[in-house]
Amino acid sequence: MKVSIDLGLASQGAPAPVPMDLEELLATRLLVQGNSGSGKSHLLRRLLEQSAPWVQQAVIDPEGDFVSLAEKYGHVVVDAARNEADLHRVASRVRQHRVSVVLDMEGLDSEQQMRAAAAFLGGLFDADRDHWYPMLVVVDEAQLFAPAVGGEVSDDTRKASLGAMTNLMCRGRKRGLAGIIATQRLAKLAKNVAAEASNFLMGRTFLDIDMARAADLLGMERRQAEMFRDLQAGHFVALGPAVSRRPLPVKIGSVETGARSVTPKLMPLPEAVTPEDMQDLIFTAAPDEETRLPPPPRRTPAPVPTENILSQLARATREPPRETGPAVPAMSPEERQEAIDNALKEILTDPEAGFRTAAVLYQDFLVRCRIRRITGEPLSLRAFRRRLAIAHAGIDSGELEKEDSPWGEVITMAGQLPEDMQSVFLVLARAAHDGKPCPSDAGVAHAYGSRSAGRARRLLAYMEEQGAIVSRTDGRGKRIIAIPGLAWETAPGDPNAPPASNSPIPQGEAAE
Repeated sequence: MKVSIDLGLASQGAPAPVPMDLEELLATRLLVQGNSGSGKSHLLRRLLEQSAPWVQQAVIDPEGDFVSLAEKYGHVVVDAARNEADLHRVASRVRQHRVSVVLDMEGLDSEQQMRAAAAFLGGLFDADRDHWYPMLVVVDEAQLFAPAVGGEVSDDTRKASLGAMTNLMCRGRKRGLAGIIATQRLAKLAKNVAAEASNFLMGRTFLDIDMARAADLLGMERRQAEMFRDLQAGHFVALGPAVSRRPLPVKIGSVETGARSVTPKLMPLPEAVTPEDMQDLIFTAAPDEETRLPPPPRRTPAPVPTENILSQLARATREPPRETGPAVPAMSPEERQEAIDNALKEILTDPEAGFRTAAVLYQDFLVRCRIRRITGEPLSLRAFRRRLAIAHAGIDSGELEKEDSPWGEVITMAGQLPEDMQSVFLVLARAAHDGKPCPSDAGVAHAYGSRSAGRARRLLAYMEEQGAIVSRTDGRGKRIIAIPGLAWETAPGDPNAPPASNSPIPQGEAAE
């Protein structure tokens, strides 16, 4: 059975009726766009009234405009001020009993509306297969429920609402759900939701971005989009398999029901009243008016400074003094330094230490310090990284403390590089200072904490670009690295030399 509903009259040429094929609409979905005052709600009401005798309907109504359908067409008004589980169950029963409903969300804030719509649409979508009867699902102000970008609502709420709208428009057809979405701002509507519509009714709009997108959907040139500015209220351009194969201007017909909210109209002001009488009307409470004072404004406490929070956390996590056990003897600075050096050396004796993260090694270091009962404030993670790099290069604390020691300058130079490269630079500087062969790619990779020789070569190239080292190759293809400003230079070394037998670098990973 073919059923057509009457949208109105063609506004160009002879005023011929413009029918819409209801069965085709159920299969292809509809997008309505128009700025406030363009007649978008009037169009939806016309469509709902014309199709009410033929197909089940569900209206997602954020402003309560369509509850008046209940009086004439028998729609059941569902108050959205319920929990989400109730809304989901109600929607399932709506499909089971083929009842037309209006989900009234007036009075709810944006997040509550999105959650209610997600739950209700989810119930319609998740209905049993035996209840997949044809249904028109009209969503007014669809940009609220399928926003193109995140807003003030939580991510979970936005994802739930957008997912429900996507299911309606993308997968709802096979479940008997035909989505009709209406929006004031096409640019604010998620593209994956709008793109699923095959029928369009475009009304008056003024913003260039909305006009351009409407023209794209209708297959019109951008310059033709200017026509949307000139449309009168109640006039739309229709396109789609359910109404017209070419863009067709339509004047929407009349409706039998009305919205509770009406378009503001001018009306005469009250008769002349003296200023004294006006003051009495405003400032004097009526006999039946409650005289209860409004609650005082809620004051937001001043934010706590970050320094105070950190100090509170430090006090909360500080261990209380132990009541039992022998007192730990205090260490001299020299003894403490030696104990820390020994702990670092023990860590580096582990063949896999070079491939562990600094955070893991730092925890190992703190445990070793407690075992040795090293007194004083423990090293910070940043200081530990620096000391570990120095120890990895084989630089003793005694060498650093000498008055004529060049290592202070070397460590300063290393500080100009990223933290993860400082250990490599110090290893190269140690080899150059001692005149030892230049470390191979495998050795450089090990110092960096990697097993990739290719990464080692890229690392050396970066350090040379930064001016930290100078690399050259002799006639035999061996690499020599010099440290600028110190006249230190390594002996020639084979960059492709295999790792030593005690090296943790596997042979298969030494080259990239």
